[in-house]
Amino acid sequence: MRLMNVHFCMPCKYWDLSFNEIYVDISFSVTKVKQLENSYACTNEAVRNLPFCNTSLAHKDRANDLVARLTLQEKVQQLVNKASGVSRLGVPAYQWWNEALHGVASSSGVSFNSTVPGATSFPAVILSAASFNSTLWYEMGSVVSTEARAMYNVGLAGLTYWSPNVNVFRDPRWGRGQETPGEDPFIVSKYGVNYVRGLQEIGPDGNVTSNALKVSSCCKHYTAYDVDHWKEVDRFYFDAKVTLQDMEDTYQPPFKSCVIEGHVSSVMCSYNKVNGVPSCADPDLLKGIVRDQWGLDGYIVSDCDSLEVYHNRTHYTATPEDAVVLALTAGLDMNCGKYLGDYTENSVKQGKVSESIVDQALVNNYVVLMRLGFFNGDPAKQPFGKLGPSDVCTQDHQNLALEAAKQGIVLLDNNGILPLNPKTTKTLAVIGPNANATEVMISNYAGIPCKYISPLQGLEKYAAVTYEPGCVGVSCTDGNFIENAVHAAAKTDAVVIVVGLDQSMEREGWDRVNLTLPGLQEKLVTDVANSASGPVVLVIMSGGPIDVSFAKNLSKVVGILWVGYPGQSGGEAIAQVIFGDYNPAGRSPFTWYPQEYVDQVPMTDMNMRANTTQNLPGRTYRFYTGPALYNFGHGLSYSTFSSIVKSAPSGIQIPLQKSQSILAPNTNLSEFSSGEAIDISNVDCQNLQFNIEIRVKNRDERNGSHVVLIFWVPPTSEKVTGLPKMQLIGFERVQLLTGKEESVKIKVDVCKELSVADSEGKRKIILGKHTLVVGSSSDKQVKHSFYVRASESEGEISYFSST
Repeated sequence: MRLMNVHFCMPCKYWDLSFNEIYVDISFSVTKVKQLENSYACTNEAVRNLPFCNTSLAHKDRANDLVARLTLQEKVQQLVNKASGVSRLGVPAYQWWNEALHGVASSSGVSFNSTVPGATSFPAVILSAASFNSTLWYEMGSVVSTEARAMYNVGLAGLTYWSPNVNVFRDPRWGRGQETPGEDPFIVSKYGVNYVRGLQEIGPDGNVTSNALKVSSCCKHYTAYDVDHWKEVDRFYFDAKVTLQDMEDTYQPPFKSCVIEGHVSSVMCSYNKVNGVPSCADPDLLKGIVRDQWGLDGYIVSDCDSLEVYHNRTHYTATPEDAVVLALTAGLDMNCGKYLGDYTENSVKQGKVSESIVDQALVNNYVVLMRLGFFNGDPAKQPFGKLGPSDVCTQDHQNLALEAAKQGIVLLDNNGILPLNPKTTKTLAVIGPNANATEVMISNYAGIPCKYISPLQGLEKYAAVTYEPGCVGVSCTDGNFIENAVHAAAKTDAVVIVVGLDQSMEREGWDRVNLTLPGLQEKLVTDVANSASGPVVLVIMSGGPIDVSFAKNLSKVVGILWVGYPGQSGGEAIAQVIFGDYNPAGRSPFTWYPQEYVDQVPMTDMNMRANTTQNLPGRTYRFYTGPALYNFGHGLSYSTFSSIVKSAPSGIQIPLQKSQSILAPNTNLSEFSSGEAIDISNVDCQNLQFNIEIRVKNRDERNGSHVVLIFWVPPTSEKVTGLPKMQLIGFERVQLLTGKEESVKIKVDVCKELSVADSEGKRKIILGKHTLVVGSSSDKQVKHSFYVRASESEGEISYFSST
């Protein structure tokens, strides 16, 4: 999506809208109610009895009836995000473009005013992902959709939300990494599925059909999109050269999961080309995969002005009509932009595209609106009809935003001094360009938050604070303010330095070119640490990794925290972690590379695997062969936890499809040795799952949460090149009281989680010794191995069980 200019009203450094107190008894004038009624479909007496308003009919039948009543001129004006509506049929205009990446956001379809001044602002996705908590992700989606419905009911928002972003955070320089759940396709997939379900699912009290929607979600940007503007390359012109292997095991899985497991009702195609073809004009990617293979029940929308981009900017087509024809025949249903509205009618009249294709696109769009209840009349008489301004920014919603921030914060380093003791830390110097951050904390694609609690405000609750920014902004080009910060650090019991980035450094349309702290921030940290009279805590506020290896060599720096962009209550979350009121358990959702990485790997190289010939070290923890400051999954706690494998497979016999034989004549299964790769199309994958049970104990005197991570190491094989070093196949976050134990059971699908992609993008199971690794490099890892063999009879899983 294109970056929008969002203006925030922030007259004070701290403010709380207290919606429940102000707006609980709000009422609307008769005129306002009448205006709202007229903006809803199927409220007009003249059309109320037509089939498309008949709620007893199937959604598709209703949509077909409506489309059949439209003229061609009317049809084409409904194919764009700002649909004009059809007044003669009582169909109001509708703005499809709404955003809800981590809260209801300011966008074309969303407005904030005195009725609803703001909405709950959760942390940037990258920090929420660091919680490794699927339940939290679902709850966040549910809160956002409740607030979205409440705003829709008073005419301030739509029902279709183009969120979440499920692109993999492949390169640490990407400006939009903050919008994503990180570098691991498994985590990105799980986040996408849970957030989508939270947004869309009605719940047991909805009393509506099973495919009804609370709001409509959209997984974007499909596909292999993760270059915005790096050096001289921008997303509009970029052609992503992607291997079939990387497409299968990195770029596509989150979108596949969104559609098949999350049942998302929309997918957005991206600006870039994929192997020479614009993604929004590729019939194989859109109709072939999203619609036919994965079974999308919804609509496909273009990123904004994508058709104009591939026609007018990159000159992929000769005429605008040709651009429209390619998009429609590829399977595009809606254009964020104007091209389908401006040029589809001519394309049909010129015989370049059939009107039936236009009709099908409209049916796909209208079915989603039918599922949302848009054509069911007055929303006040429907599920969620009673939601209103008092349901936005509730205390429960704001508490969840605070909880999400706390759960995501990652303790990167700690020499034992943290948490700080408020009884002995009476005075505190709070320093750094992000030390009093407000807007910075809510990242991009944000709305107006219910309130702001900056790090400075959060820390003021624990000690007498001296505040010195040290820099003017994160660019930190003026060193004149560093001296004041140095003096403050020398006079206080402890120091907290909040450094990092903001949207001027990483954002949509802008990628980083290095991984270091901007400007003089490193000097600020070094000078302050060298002069400090007490311990120094370094807090990094950013969407992506930063090379802070210099800080690890500063003796006064006793701890390092990464806090992402922590949302409206980020300052409170940071303070609670630093002073021990919250025991951190977040895990890094990406690899922390050294600065040298950016000199080795062009951002435009889409290959995931290492290439020794080209001296490329690979990407992400699955393939990276170089040194890292912190590994994916790294995260410390104030408690000590231990894990054992309670139960896991000791051997797996995978059953081959009886209708197919993979054996050459005069051979038998005993000749299939370790390293043999069997295509999963030849495996009977049904019911081929097993459970891993991990026993976790809190061995400390402090209560805390622990994230159980289960990685899988495949056997070596001469049959498949480019195997991952290791790969996450399961995770669970568990709360443990001091001295207590808990069992964590994680289900593994053999064909899905224990298969690899070969060079042709085919999924293979490798026979031989497989290894499970429990924990990341920051844990005391536990390993368990088992053997996978092939069987012509039924499959069998034998278990190891610890006593």
